[in-house]
Amino acid sequence: MKTFQQTQIDFAKYLRAPDEQPIPAGMEVRRMDIYCDLIYNNIENLIAGVFPVLRSVLSDEQWHGLVRQFIKNHRCQTPYFLEISEEFLQFITQQSVLLSELPFIAELAHYEWVELALDISEAQLPALISVPNDIFGATFCVSPLAVALHYQYPVHKISPQFKTTIPDAVALVVYRNRADQVRFMTVNPLTSRLLYLMHANTGAYLGELLSIIAEELQHPHPEQLKSEAESLVKALCELDVLYPIA
Repeated sequence: MKTFQQTQIDFAKYLRAPDEQPIPAGMEVRRMDIYCDLIYNNIENLIAGVFPVLRSVLSDEQWHGLVRQFIKNHRCQTPYFLEISEEFLQFITQQSVLLSELPFIAELAHYEWVELALDISEAQLPALISVPNDIFGATFCVSPLAVALHYQYPVHKISPQFKTTIPDAVALVVYRNRADQVRFMTVNPLTSRLLYLMHANTGAYLGELLSIIAEELQHPHPEQLKSEAESLVKALCELDVLYPIA
């Protein structure tokens, strides 16, 4: 007689791959079909909700084949339903055939997943304070609800009508504001570098960070750089990407 544990293993094997595995002994076909449909539909609906653009750029055959392969082959390391999307993201990076046909899909999936990650994050912004008058002598922090991203492909433009296979690097910031709205924006090299330096040099004054950037760029007009950075930092604070440290 089979142990209960072996029955569970056989049951799970069938749910993962009903077209390949035999129905466990003593199980009714109709009941097993209901279980299979519930498992597949719940997982597929969740993943499609997190990755709507990815779903739209794949054919029905590609999409459902991908989800079925995920259910069949991937071994999730989390029991939490909301974290299945992160497991699917890891699975996507292993899809050599799709990546050769549509090389942007791994980056696209990551970009879409970041939105969920920020949406459910428990991190909080500190109390709102005004930007100091002496902005260059002030210290700023990057919001714990803001992520700077760099991709080889313009993932923010990908759609069923635009599926480029030509690399075109883009820098983005995805953030959640105080109204709990997740937003994104493309950013220039100055913004990317400034955000990186703020993150890596906690406590440094804005003026110090701008001196680093000016030296890196061998900028011929540092005052022009400061003026540009002043407007930039104020705008990022208004968007809740940055906040001044009191």
